[in-house]
Amino acid sequence: MNKTAAVAPGKQKAPVNKNAPVQKKAPPSRSRTLRKIEPYLWIAPSLILMAVFILVPILSVFQMSMSDVSKAGKIKGFNGIDNFAKVIKSPAFGLVLKNTLVWTIAVVVLSTVLGFLLALILNNQFKGRKVARAIVVFPWATTLVIQASAWNFIINKDYGTLNTLLLKLGIISAPVNWTPTPEAYFAWEIACGIFVTIPFVTFCVLSGLQSIDTTYYEAATVDGANYWQKLFKITLPLVKSSLTVSTVLNIIYVFNSFPIIWTMTKGDPANHTDTLVTYLYKLAFYNGKQGEAAAVSVIGFIILLICASAYMIYTLRKGDDQ
Repeated sequence: MNKTAAVAPGKQKAPVNKNAPVQKKAPPSRSRTLRKIEPYLWIAPSLILMAVFILVPILSVFQMSMSDVSKAGKIKGFNGIDNFAKVIKSPAFGLVLKNTLVWTIAVVVLSTVLGFLLALILNNQFKGRKVARAIVVFPWATTLVIQASAWNFIINKDYGTLNTLLLKLGIISAPVNWTPTPEAYFAWEIACGIFVTIPFVTFCVLSGLQSIDTTYYEAATVDGANYWQKLFKITLPLVKSSLTVSTVLNIIYVFNSFPIIWTMTKGDPANHTDTLVTYLYKLAFYNGKQGEAAAVSVIGFIILLICASAYMIYTLRKGDDQ
């Protein structure tokens, strides 16, 4: 059969001109190129601000920590790790580092536990729930300086409201000194830190609780699960992301917290209530040792980076395993 006869009329293939030049693809239009770089243009101002106000100061602190710095803050020259050696050899540094770890662990752990329990309560339906939620916000909305001043007024031996209330109730017969030792005063500072941190944890967890579909609990009830089984098998796994965010942010905020300790004790007596933040402030602005203060800041930065990163890696890996 002739091959040309198999082609239907009107559908014959056009002859191919082998000598015709190959047509090149048209270059992308200007609008297409603009669409590709548009996201980078939008985030460029934020990146510039972060570089100017975050990255540059961090690099400046690292430079100061390895330099000989005058009391006026002028860098004289490079001195290696001399500032770090002086800080570590200081008899107060070990005490300050211990206080910082105790302060951070106690406030973060206890505020997380209490905030989680309070979130479970506020997630239930009861009369006055909106008012209760508003009351919980108050400590978080008030500045830390005012909170610390209020706690100082409460525990004061001579005119404190705690002694006044207990005397009127007949629980005590004479005013009690609630801060007889530096350790006792530090414990009160930790209590204040927990009090002002609980609202943040509460509302982070509460946002996670409200996103849980109620059908999970209904199905668990049908299967005969009790309250504790629902809590550990449904609630905790589903609010883990909210707990992770609140815990990491809490570690950062509490570790760097300055107003509470400075307002209540200024780290006295003899650095017994100091943390790294208040200690480096004294080194820089009281003693004029800005190079050593920068070294303390770098040490705190490294500790905080390691702790926060380790917690996030552990949490994410545990979540992947499950």
